[in-house]
Amino acid sequence: MKFLHTADRERYRRMSTAELREAFLIDGMFVAGTVTLEYVDVERSIVGSAVPTTAALELPVHKELASDFFAQRREIGVINIGQTGTIVVDGKSFDLDNRDSLYIGRGSRQVEFTSASGDEPARFYFVSYPAHTAYPTRLVKKSDVNRLEMGSMEECNARVINQAILPGKVESCQLVMGFTELAPGSNWNTMPVHTHRRRTEVYMYFDLADDQCVFHFMGEPEQTRSLVVRDGQAVASPSWSIHSGVGTRNYTFVWAMGGENQDFPDMDHVQMKDIL
Repeated sequence: MKFLHTADRERYRRMSTAELREAFLIDGMFVAGTVTLEYVDVERSIVGSAVPTTAALELPVHKELASDFFAQRREIGVINIGQTGTIVVDGKSFDLDNRDSLYIGRGSRQVEFTSASGDEPARFYFVSYPAHTAYPTRLVKKSDVNRLEMGSMEECNARVINQAILPGKVESCQLVMGFTELAPGSNWNTMPVHTHRRRTEVYMYFDLADDQCVFHFMGEPEQTRSLVVRDGQAVASPSWSIHSGVGTRNYTFVWAMGGENQDFPDMDHVQMKDIL
């Protein structure tokens, strides 16, 4: 398991591009036949991936968690961004097509990932937070998410926010999770920008060709920076940071939040005139 030690707001203001990438970018995910894990110090989240090919992959436990199994004191949200696959949780199978989601509750002892085809594998992306109680494991098909149509073509930000795990749909302790799809011809996400002091967030960008990228904007509104993000990379966003981006074409990203407030509209909006 790798570790991401994010910078505080004072150090952030003096960092080079390389230092910013080291402190906030999560890379190296979606390796065939492998489970990847990265422990992020904001909210003690774990961001990872599993790409099973010829054999099943089991979610491991590491000594740093000081637990008998991964989800002993944790909840997990998973979204499949690849082809059809199956997640087995304590002997119960859940089939996930592309963009289906699974909430895995605290206390789940064994989590195993498989693909329907090793040649065209599933690509499971997951985010885990500490959990204080156990909620049932729940499958959310793409057709069953809450859909919010936002933005406009005139502003280059027409998009659909797909809410998969949130209060009222799937109960969880901290985790709120889903994905946003930008329409063809749109390339801005989360604009106008906001922060939310009561939780942190991780953005993972996908459906980007090798010659495409997203410029992810972060930092305090009056001290903004950008990170170049490519397919399958993620950015950890502290509570004091904006999180927005513009791509060289349309794309999709998974967002996952954890903290003290699960109310989705809980955002501190920033006016465009105040961004520097």
